[in-house]
Amino acid sequence: MMSNKTRSAVFVLGSLATAMVLGAGAVQAQNFPITSDQRATAAQVAQAGVPLTELAPNAPDSHTVKSGDTLWGISGLFLKSPWRWPELWGMNMNEVRNPHRIFPGQVLVLERGSDGRARLRMANAGAAGGGADGLQTVRVSPRTRTETLADSILPTLKPSAIEPFLVEPMVVGADGLANAPRLVAAMEGRVLLSRGDRAYARGEGDTQIAMARSGKDNELRVVRNLVPLKDPGTGEVLGYEAQYIGKARVVAPELRTEQKDKDGKLTSAVVTPASVDIIDSKEEMRAGDRLVPEPAREFNSYAPRAPSRPVEARVVSVYGSTVAAVAQNQVVAINKGSKDGMEPGHVLAILHDGETLVDKTSPKRETMKLPNERNGLMMVFRTFDRVSYALILEIATGVRVGDRLVSPR
Repeated sequence: MMSNKTRSAVFVLGSLATAMVLGAGAVQAQNFPITSDQRATAAQVAQAGVPLTELAPNAPDSHTVKSGDTLWGISGLFLKSPWRWPELWGMNMNEVRNPHRIFPGQVLVLERGSDGRARLRMANAGAAGGGADGLQTVRVSPRTRTETLADSILPTLKPSAIEPFLVEPMVVGADGLANAPRLVAAMEGRVLLSRGDRAYARGEGDTQIAMARSGKDNELRVVRNLVPLKDPGTGEVLGYEAQYIGKARVVAPELRTEQKDKDGKLTSAVVTPASVDIIDSKEEMRAGDRLVPEPAREFNSYAPRAPSRPVEARVVSVYGSTVAAVAQNQVVAINKGSKDGMEPGHVLAILHDGETLVDKTSPKRETMKLPNERNGLMMVFRTFDRVSYALILEIATGVRVGDRLVSPR
């Protein structure tokens, strides 16, 4: 038989796990039955943790979450290996996928156990005073307030580091832009276009550029070129990256006026191209650049974690840059995608290839291959079938095309 005290402990642990997934606002004022799965989760939460040796040297006993904090930053505050934070929280993999129910003002307490393992928990709301039942009394007054839960949820990374890249990368097939509308001309014979300019565009074949009812739906992405993304090891083309150069808004639809003779035979046709305004430009545009629908914006809560299976990958290209080496907070494409099991949030270690040298200290002048050393970390944030994009989180000497990537230890 389970004692009332044990039942209470299981319920609290199960509720904590649920709150981390659904958010405190989703569980308050509701009573959920305790299922066998919840009991198993609670037991797992109670037993999990990380070895004390994995804690950061100056890991604090507690931390009050404040505005501007990030999940990655807090993880690094407590752990030598920030991607191991799910073990510190003691949550199972289903919950790790949606962990961002941590809010400014909450207090995280680090518990160093006598079993040689550490665990992290939310501070007890009643610890700072409250009723006999351990619950704190809060006085409220009637008022109306509208606020989305996502507005205050703790982000994984600084939004400014990743937001520009959430919709820019676009990987298509070899003929992915063949039927996309194109810019054909500009006012006053201009060759190059930038923000604020009026341009004209046509659809391909019988496809005409129409006007949508919603103004937002009239926005199109302007892209150029199809850069082949080749596997550094095999040379195989994994996909084609369309270069993002800006946005345009349709202000007048494309029209086609036909004239026919008395027998109904077409004698001439005049095409009036669609009028578009350039509303954003990353670089100057020109006739021939293609227009594609603006994709829906994704607001993902990334759970930084090591892949569940060993990964060996390579850097394919540096996104939006012509430099040879990449620094922190830049984006790279890698040769593994969703078909290879990559998911947003996967953290990979960057290896610096050891040089091949001649041992000049030996009379035999033998060839040596120095060991590969870890050079930094990156996190996958967007995946396509065979290619993923990742943000450089930490780096020592710069990332280059062809560098090896592995699961972090």
